[in-house]
Amino acid sequence: MKELNEYLEYLEYQRHYSPYTTDNYERDITEFLEYLEKENINYLHLEYSDIRLYLAYLKEEKHEKSTSISRKLSALRSYYRYLCNNNKIKTNLFNLISSPKKEQKLPRYFEYNELEELFAVPDLNTPLGQRDRLVLEILYATGIRVGELIKIRLKDINKSERTILVHGKGSKERIVNYGEYASEILTQYLNDGYKTLNKFHTDYLVLNNQGREITERGVRYILTSLIKKTSLHKNISPHMLRHSFATHLLNEGCDILSVKELLGHESISSTQIYTHITNDRLKDIYLHSFPRGNVKSSNN
Repeated sequence: MKELNEYLEYLEYQRHYSPYTTDNYERDITEFLEYLEKENINYLHLEYSDIRLYLAYLKEEKHEKSTSISRKLSALRSYYRYLCNNNKIKTNLFNLISSPKKEQKLPRYFEYNELEELFAVPDLNTPLGQRDRLVLEILYATGIRVGELIKIRLKDINKSERTILVHGKGSKERIVNYGEYASEILTQYLNDGYKTLNKFHTDYLVLNNQGREITERGVRYILTSLIKKTSLHKNISPHMLRHSFATHLLNEGCDILSVKELLGHESISSTQIYTHITNDRLKDIYLHSFPRGNVKSSNN
């Protein structure tokens, strides 16, 4: 098709798009043109409903994801802008079409019994075992990010108040609390394992096996190694402990604004993803607690 070939040359020689990008544009536009031909629709005389029906076809018949549909829309919007600028069409109807919302993946988290199994793995008779248990307890007890964990120094910890000064994103600081379990392993670690590991007299809390400040990659390695020693079959990431912290708080009735502050989120929208998980929990509570929440069979 003449117009399409001219457009692809425009992308390559004037916009300097890579061959890979140009090929993707060609494939997405060609697919649309073939659809129009099958439906006996002239590609230069589109109606708004033609585009909506095509999007429905992609979603309902081809079962394409939102990300794929958005990419195709972008290619078509650009192509029809080119046709409009070159007086092939009067109006680019694709400007009236919004891209579908991205499908938001729900965060993965640990159930309570899974955490108990995971926390039982480290050998508390060894310095590294004490450190590993501390990593688990602090991440879960505070919900902090791994990048925040590795920056903790001894001066940031207030043992009497059970609080930690956390240095977050954008040089922002916040105070987080930790409970009795984290407090117990922290005391044991500082009085025992930390003294053995801290060969270079650093004040960082979490150290690697060489006595240096640990990296985020090092923490991921620790968690991966621990999960392999359990019966759990999860693709673990350090963030799962943060997700578990938030999910369990909401499940136990903590309000979302408090969880937002504890996680250090700037916007409530970042925290709201956890409500999708807890809604299932609330539904379960409702069905089991509300007298007329479930239809019960009666004996006649």
